[in-house]
Amino acid sequence: MQPVKNFAPRVLAWFDEHGRKSLPWQENKTPYRVWISEIMLQQTQVTTVIPYYHKFMTSFPTVEALAAAEQDDVLAHWSGLGYYARARNMHKAAKMLVDEFDSEFPQTVDGVCELPGIGRSTAAAILSISRGVQAAILDGNVKRVLARFHAVPTWPGDKKTETAMWDLAEHYMPSERCGDYTQAMMDLGATLCTRSKPQCLLCPLESDCQARLTLDPTQFPIRKPKKAAKPEKQIQLLVLVNQQGQRLLEKRPSTGIWGGLWSLPELASEESIVLHIEQRFATQVKTVMPLSPFRHTFSHYHLDISPSCIQIADTQWVTEGDKYQWFSQEEALSQGLPAPVRRILEHIN
Repeated sequence: MQPVKNFAPRVLAWFDEHGRKSLPWQENKTPYRVWISEIMLQQTQVTTVIPYYHKFMTSFPTVEALAAAEQDDVLAHWSGLGYYARARNMHKAAKMLVDEFDSEFPQTVDGVCELPGIGRSTAAAILSISRGVQAAILDGNVKRVLARFHAVPTWPGDKKTETAMWDLAEHYMPSERCGDYTQAMMDLGATLCTRSKPQCLLCPLESDCQARLTLDPTQFPIRKPKKAAKPEKQIQLLVLVNQQGQRLLEKRPSTGIWGGLWSLPELASEESIVLHIEQRFATQVKTVMPLSPFRHTFSHYHLDISPSCIQIADTQWVTEGDKYQWFSQEEALSQGLPAPVRRILEHIN
């Protein structure tokens, strides 16, 4: 993988004419604003992120505001974006910035990487875009551009290949207009050098692209070796409704799947709903209405969910501390909820 000349100038010239320059995080490019956008954009499309970003920045316009917020409020603003560890780490990092760094981002990539949830590429993006630091990124878009440009014959996730691609990324990083170059590489991968149907004829690098010469650039990057089929799990999620029409939500543990979010009481697929509720909550079940089952897929397994709406008699059963709480429908939907739970609640009158 030998570098070529005039790589960055061609990318920058294309960016000047065709790059995206009106995204909300491109205004007032402070480290805080860029950081929030970079975390939200991890594994999430720009069009999905924009309304979340606007709402988030309205509620938490500064790192101090984010650090002072309750985690529940932060997670509520994140509800629907998925990968909730991102939000929890962001909240921890904000507190760390306020408590240990006087609300200022560190000046170096290594320093930024000390913050929870921030890796080398994200740290470099924050510093190059907001401060013009000469720090290369290697996110998914950049990996795809470089893997195709050099027809990299091995999977980019392989350690040796990844190291070689970092070397290329650093070699091509210019000493000037670092922020524009970083944004340009992101834009190039997101708008032209896409996973399927890349628009090679519009690409500023087309004349030297090695994948282009193969007549099938989509074979690059080399795909990750296949793993075994994802395992499947089955659960029941219960919407308990009292005589006031309130829904019972359960606070998840702070770590693990849906950590720190409000969810619905769950039980194993084979358990009896009536027996479980009457024993666990010491209340009488009036009606059980099964809802349509559906599958929710995580990165490492499939979760088959069988929801039910259960009307219960009023009771004064004692909750386990703050683990359970009754909410009206409107209140429930304003909490930080996993996407499947929100889907279930939204379909109950």
